[in-house]
Amino acid sequence: SPRSLKMANVSDPAIADAYADVRNDKTETDWCIFGYSDSNTIVHKASGSGGLNAMKANFKDDEALYGFLRMITGDEESRRAKFVLVSWCGSGVKVLVKARMSVHKASVKEIVRDFSYEIHYTDLDEVDEDKLRTAVVKAGGANYDGQASGQ
Repeated sequence: SPRSLKMANVSDPAIADAYADVRNDKTETDWCIFGYSDSNTIVHKASGSGGLNAMKANFKDDEALYGFLRMITGDEESRRAKFVLVSWCGSGVKVLVKARMSVHKASVKEIVRDFSYEIHYTDLDEVDEDKLRTAVVKAGGANYDGQASGQ
């Protein structure tokens, strides 16, 4: 029934704080993760540095999670921060939770607004920082990495 697909409660102030921390150039924090405290309430679970690989350590088979990641792209002359909305749904997650994820992701996006790329993972083997960086650069318009080569 449509009632089961209601927006998630994202009122935990730590969500907005963690998001701001990842966006802040002056902190080391480059990722944060949000997960469920109950079936409809999303809370801040973890933050840290170390990029996607560090974030990945929190991905569990029986959990659905939403994450926000800062990646640095470009070279020394044009380093830029790119932000990625990451979602994770382990293979052990219940069908109903999986069904709610797209609606709940929309709730998360009410707070996590600024990102240039979005990716959804269901298998730890897919979670690859180099592949993600390539995709983010490709999606982000001009590729400054090695622009001089072959021109």
